[in-house]
Amino acid sequence: MQSLSTSSPSTQRARHRALIPLLGLAVAFVALGSMSLGPVSLGLGRIVGALAGHDDPVARAILLQLRLPRTLIGLMVGAMLGLSGAVLQGYLRNPLAEPSVLGASNASALGAVIALYFGLSEWHPALLPLMAILSGLLAIALLFALAGRSESPLSLILAGIAVSTLAGAGISLALNLSPNPFAAMEIMSWLLGSIENRAMQHVWIALPCIAVGVTLLLIDPRALDALSLGEDGARSLGVDLRRTRRRLMLGVAIGVGGAVAVSGAIGFVGLIVPHLIRPLTDRSPSALLIPSLLGGAVLLTGADILVRLIPTDAELKLGVVTAFLGVPVFLFYLLRERRLW
Repeated sequence: MQSLSTSSPSTQRARHRALIPLLGLAVAFVALGSMSLGPVSLGLGRIVGALAGHDDPVARAILLQLRLPRTLIGLMVGAMLGLSGAVLQGYLRNPLAEPSVLGASNASALGAVIALYFGLSEWHPALLPLMAILSGLLAIALLFALAGRSESPLSLILAGIAVSTLAGAGISLALNLSPNPFAAMEIMSWLLGSIENRAMQHVWIALPCIAVGVTLLLIDPRALDALSLGEDGARSLGVDLRRTRRRLMLGVAIGVGGAVAVSGAIGFVGLIVPHLIRPLTDRSPSALLIPSLLGGAVLLTGADILVRLIPTDAELKLGVVTAFLGVPVFLFYLLRERRLW
């Protein structure tokens, strides 16, 4: 007796092939919306004119100094977080995995908090992102030291929880010992996550780190598919587990460190995006990577547009919006699809 199916295999394959082009169109759509929408609306004609240098100086200043850097950072940070979540969920074989599981996000945030606490960011704007990236790399080194030679994902998860808890305790200590309430407010504001008032120098700071991180994570995606068979199965297929672990962890640390450095702590993107994308693919870890990268860019940039359009006295922080968007969506997909894991 044939099993019932809502769609034929050919329909499913067509849907899978159309996923990346559709997500690419969605990226272009939200990028255009991000540059168009805000307190001052810019139509497509004014955007083209401003880019060509033929429009009024006000439109050119709004586009090139405010919205273009904000749009590029939103796309890059969202892409990095979405890809990191998909990679870690595949590697750790844990649907709850995201960059914070390994302590990368909290450690990078701690580095930025240290720069704010000691006033290093006032010496030079690049010191804050550099501290965030350095802290992320130190966290991965500590992660390897705690996990030892074990190749089990469980060891990495337990070590990651320890690193994340330690970094969170450091952030709490900085808030507790803040020399004045203004310093504490500055730290809290950064921890809530935002890409408001970013400039092109922030783009150039984050771009190399995110490019290196994405490259490391996308090398040999089939290794993630092999790991779905377990460590022994992957080893029998010729996967070097130690080298794969080192490459993936470095990719997460460098990429997420660069993203957190310019956006602050933004949660749930790496957790939610793979769950939204997974039903539209064949559910193999490698099939999730590029769609999650594009989906993360769409989700974060779309959330940033929402931040600008919600009428409030003070602009909402992006991390707050992604949390409100992420929790119900994650719970819905968890209840709907937990039987598939």
